[in-house]
Amino acid sequence: METAQPKKLLILNLLELLKQHTDAEHRLSQQEIAALLRRECGMKADRKTIRRSLLDLIEAGYELEYTETTRVNRRGEEETLLTDWYLRHTFTNSELRLLIDSLLFSKHIPYSQCRELVQKLEGLSSRYFHSHMGYVRTLPNNAPNNRQLFYTIEVLDEAIRKNRQVAFLYQTYGADQRLHSRLDANGRPREYIVNPYQMAAVNGRYYLICNYDKYDDVSNYRLDRIAEIRLLDTPAKDRAKVRGLGHGLDLPRHMAEHLYMLPGGSIPVTFRADKCILNDLMDWFGPIRFFNEREDTVDAAVTVNREAMLCWAMQYGRYVEVLTPADLRKELCEAFREAAQMHSVQ
Repeated sequence: METAQPKKLLILNLLELLKQHTDAEHRLSQQEIAALLRRECGMKADRKTIRRSLLDLIEAGYELEYTETTRVNRRGEEETLLTDWYLRHTFTNSELRLLIDSLLFSKHIPYSQCRELVQKLEGLSSRYFHSHMGYVRTLPNNAPNNRQLFYTIEVLDEAIRKNRQVAFLYQTYGADQRLHSRLDANGRPREYIVNPYQMAAVNGRYYLICNYDKYDDVSNYRLDRIAEIRLLDTPAKDRAKVRGLGHGLDLPRHMAEHLYMLPGGSIPVTFRADKCILNDLMDWFGPIRFFNEREDTVDAAVTVNREAMLCWAMQYGRYVEVLTPADLRKELCEAFREAAQMHSVQ
């Protein structure tokens, strides 16, 4: 039943209708808005009341767009009509699709929470927005199942902001394909006390960049493997006392040096690479120093985590030859030789 409603309720209903039914490609006239008010809200309002309420929304700061047209009324007078109303949403459809796709291909968000987030993002656009929600159901069920993830992020965010230490249990997979807390020498769950400095996403995983309090170097921990985190009252260690952070955390440099977020320090490495993987080199290392360019190859110099470079060079073995340091080159040669022998036996 159509009823007279308070003006405030009319404005709220108008705003909700515009959120649900309009975008840049789907606009409404005042007559169409009045019909929606009757059908979905049971409210009756004339064209002038609707126009006034829409202008009040604009005055309140909402980004409503409309088209002005001029017509001659029955009295022969010119009047301005406001039509083609729509709400400019916070995100465009393409931006929402990008955010949703990022969630769908994330490796650190549990399946159920990913779906909930996608649904919330869908609600930020009109009813005409069709996301790739169906893809969630087709993803393999290998997403992490640590539902403490978002709580962990909240605690770490507070700890970093307040410069405080945190304590947590760290989990790894066992042969039963379940996560188990690492144990100490007495067989009890081992508690890690760390000084948190930064959270960062790498290769689809979310990591904490920190210092394990017992040592003086940088450590990286997967956030989805952290459990039972606690914010401590003790202040975090000064970064100047952590090896590699004496001049602060240069996040882009840290990410380039720790390709797989493995522990340990960084070393200077030179290698020869086929030019066909130049795009890959820029993706992995960012700005890089090239020298000795030839027709098909180029030499490169990087500073990188030693174990990460070992893994990376094995991955790109067909296209890369490590030149220095000599011990890394020797270790790679032996690894390739063992792999070739195993392959020949098979």
